[in-house]
Amino acid sequence: MLGDVETRSVSPVFVGRAGELSVLTGVLSRAAGEGAAHPAGEPQAVLIGGEAGVGKTRLVEELWEQACRRGAAFAVGGCVEIGVDGLPFAPFSAALRTLRQLMPDEMAAAVAGHERELSRLLPELAEQPRGESGGHDDEELARLFELTARLLERVSADRPVVLVLEDLHWADASTRHLITYLTRALRRGRLLFLATYRSDDVHRRHPLRPFLAELERTRAVRRIELGRFNRGEVRRQLTGILAAEPDSDLLDRVFERSDGNAFFVEELARSLAEGNTCGLSDSLRDILLVRVEALPESAQRVVRILAEGGSTVEHGLLLAVAGLPEDDLIEALRAGVEAHIVQPTADGGGYRFRHALAREAVSDDLLPPERSRLNRAYAAAVEADPGLVPDEERAMRLASYWYHANDAAKALPAVLGAAVEARRRHAYSEQLRLLERAMKLWDAAPEGVRTELRPVDYAEAFPPCGCDPETTPMRFLDLIAEATVAGRYSRDRERALKIAKRGQRLAVGEGDALRAAWFGVQRSKLVCALGRGDGWAELAEAQELVRGLPPSVVHAQVLSEIAHWYRVHSPGPESLATAERAVEYARMVGDEETELTARFCLGGLMADAGHIEDGLAEMYAVKERALELGIPHLISSALVNLPFSLESVGRSREAAGLLRDGLETAARHGLAGSEAWMLGNLAESCYTLGRWDEARTAAERAREVGYGPQPRGWAVAVLGTLELGRGEYEAAARHQREARGHFGTESPSPQSTLYIDTIEIGLAAAEARIADARAALLRTGADGFPPGAYRYAWPLLRIAATAEADIRGLPAAEEGRAEILDRIERLAKGLAATVPLWQGHERWVRAELLRARGTDTAADWAEAVDAFERADFPYGLAVVRHRWAESLLTTDRAHATELLRAAAESAAELGARPLAEDVAVLAQRARISLAPDEPEPPVPLEQGPGPVLGLTPREEDVLRLVAVGRSNRQIAEALYISPKTASVHVSNILAKLGVSGRGEAAAIAHRFRLFPPEPVPPAA
Repeated sequence: MLGDVETRSVSPVFVGRAGELSVLTGVLSRAAGEGAAHPAGEPQAVLIGGEAGVGKTRLVEELWEQACRRGAAFAVGGCVEIGVDGLPFAPFSAALRTLRQLMPDEMAAAVAGHERELSRLLPELAEQPRGESGGHDDEELARLFELTARLLERVSADRPVVLVLEDLHWADASTRHLITYLTRALRRGRLLFLATYRSDDVHRRHPLRPFLAELERTRAVRRIELGRFNRGEVRRQLTGILAAEPDSDLLDRVFERSDGNAFFVEELARSLAEGNTCGLSDSLRDILLVRVEALPESAQRVVRILAEGGSTVEHGLLLAVAGLPEDDLIEALRAGVEAHIVQPTADGGGYRFRHALAREAVSDDLLPPERSRLNRAYAAAVEADPGLVPDEERAMRLASYWYHANDAAKALPAVLGAAVEARRRHAYSEQLRLLERAMKLWDAAPEGVRTELRPVDYAEAFPPCGCDPETTPMRFLDLIAEATVAGRYSRDRERALKIAKRGQRLAVGEGDALRAAWFGVQRSKLVCALGRGDGWAELAEAQELVRGLPPSVVHAQVLSEIAHWYRVHSPGPESLATAERAVEYARMVGDEETELTARFCLGGLMADAGHIEDGLAEMYAVKERALELGIPHLISSALVNLPFSLESVGRSREAAGLLRDGLETAARHGLAGSEAWMLGNLAESCYTLGRWDEARTAAERAREVGYGPQPRGWAVAVLGTLELGRGEYEAAARHQREARGHFGTESPSPQSTLYIDTIEIGLAAAEARIADARAALLRTGADGFPPGAYRYAWPLLRIAATAEADIRGLPAAEEGRAEILDRIERLAKGLAATVPLWQGHERWVRAELLRARGTDTAADWAEAVDAFERADFPYGLAVVRHRWAESLLTTDRAHATELLRAAAESAAELGARPLAEDVAVLAQRARISLAPDEPEPPVPLEQGPGPVLGLTPREEDVLRLVAVGRSNRQIAEALYISPKTASVHVSNILAKLGVSGRGEAAAIAHRFRLFPPEPVPPAA
């Protein structure tokens, strides 16, 4: 029965997976635009998981056949494991290389003009000069990611493209980051993105686990998990392999031992066919070793050599290491291929194990000296003939070979060289891992090897401490410094912080104050990024370390970071002085980049302090110089923070225009990391300008593409402000909680705290939770507001004052009311009002305080309207027009009518439902038609708003009592009805008002001034 299995160990029949294949073909159809919904195609992403051997590759092969029939280009790239190391971006390099062969013209057009940048993924596109890294920060990595996304969109514009990345469990962190970016950034093209991974390898601490969880939160990503075959599916698989129905005994044995794993079924069938009917282990390792040992001795030797070469070994390299005549090598390989242990690579240039588990089993079976000898042979062969391996893999493979050869003298420079290559390709996670390996090798390497190393060759983060990196031997501290920066850029900030602490301790122990201060700056940045604090303690320590020392680059960097810290957390005269000193020191030591960084911070501080024109001019000048010099982090900072400062002083139109231009500039420079910040700022400016739909779009996009919690926090805060203005209180509350979660509680900036507190106070006021609104106000601004926080302090005070004014006359709110009003007044006096927007807020707050005390006049509201007419803030202008109209009803009805109509028009354009309701109710009560051609409403002025709200007289009486906090029993006693009837009335009121609770109903009553003209009957 098993006689034919030698040539048919893989079933020709596709077993099971019909549902999964149907899902994939449906996704392929959507990607290809086969339907009316998205005729131009829509990028799709699918994750296919399952344990080793469960059939992931076979499922992809079935999809390949269907994709080819539809004319799709199908490209596969596998994550490469070398020893225990992953090769950066390997699957993308392989897949793009295949696409270049399949679609040469389309690829050439798509990469045109960006060959140099994209050569980091596809080296044959352009040469990279030795040692050139193209920058050592997130912006260059973001540029590479953005260009890759645009490349895929262009190449799949007209023809469906299926991009498959296999063995994601071996993916390096850089590959994972790129996949995450693509699933969020791809918006166009007929692209289907597939990735497979072995779920049994994804243990609790595996880096793929949080990566998969993050991707699953993206709506555009679908995940398919392949389970094991049941007994019936194993039977069909064996039938396909054997070309005959298996007997029940064979089926039972195979099913029991394979446990439904498709690959186990194949291996057991092969093993049984070869007569190994007993003694088989339940583990795949033992099954595979039995098969390997059945090969001829020469083939066994070649298979063992192949196992140590990595997941794929080129023919020439294998020939050099095996030391066999080529014919003998081919004969040995043929035996492995016929035994379905080894298979040629897709391009025919090398060999790999048919299944990774087979390679692992063979490698694990080698003795330690045998492994060392084989790795040494591989390394020697590559050094003798570098052309044996692809250029982009050479450094990484040499590092792996020498490391596993246990030769520290050779491994240390090789590992450092691989780290440089990883940095050049922005694969910072791999760079960090390699640098940590180099740190372990450091003491084991001979001193002569270490003294030949130079920081200029291996350590771009060499601290600028006056040493010449060209002639100074590399030290262990240089290695730690490089690892610190790599960890910060890789987002593995926990490890980076530990490394930085170690480096600072060593520097202090060696009496190197400048290096210790440099590490202190790095620790400050890492502490902030991790949310462990505000970073001040680390900066203060760095400042003490450089105190009294001659000016240096490190000294200038410390001062520049302190000035930036002051601007965010505690702006004032000291912050200006520190920024000026940072500029002075940077000029003294000739470090223009640090000088520009400090000047930009200085300009922002000047604008915050009231020197608006001078400060903005300085920021503009730095922006232009940064663009001229091409300094990515400065360009990014200018594109984000200059519009932020413009918005702060009410120049919203200028800010919005600069941000739109900035988004295009960022796209040209590949600064995708700035996109979320810029979109968040654009959302704020659009909110101010009354373009609320645009604001929502920008904020949602920022929330989606933001890399870290802070840009997402800003975006969500804008959404919360929008929902509050539109009366969507539940959504506003969700956004407010989410924003506070993003910013955390460890020393948040005043701006973020005030922004979120404003939403919280507004929500509490809208829901008549006056105690909560007051509590939020009391914990805010205890010591006043710093200069940079005015843009958020004014709205907070305004919304608090409005809340107090709206509940004037409510007995339950009288206690503590005078103190709250006095507090708002004191805080407002401490704020500047030097620009039209701030002047408008100042007069609005003053008028609301007067309204809260019952002493406001038409002149007070006229001043507020006058100020906002000179500023770009339609919402504020509409609200104060409504208030002015209310104050004019008895003296100037014509002007009041004009104001109400203008307010109603603005509220409708904004979608500001609460404001529109307030205006409509006031117009109804005043018998004013909001449309010029409509008759006046029939309701007399003295009548309450009950009919306008759709309430009966009895329901209006009940609502009056709800508004003063009475329970159903108390309402029943006051109105001489039963508690059940009172409950029914309350339910009807909530339904008519469209609110979810008594608090919101009470809030509407307060806003419409539906209070009893006489004291409410006392509760029983």
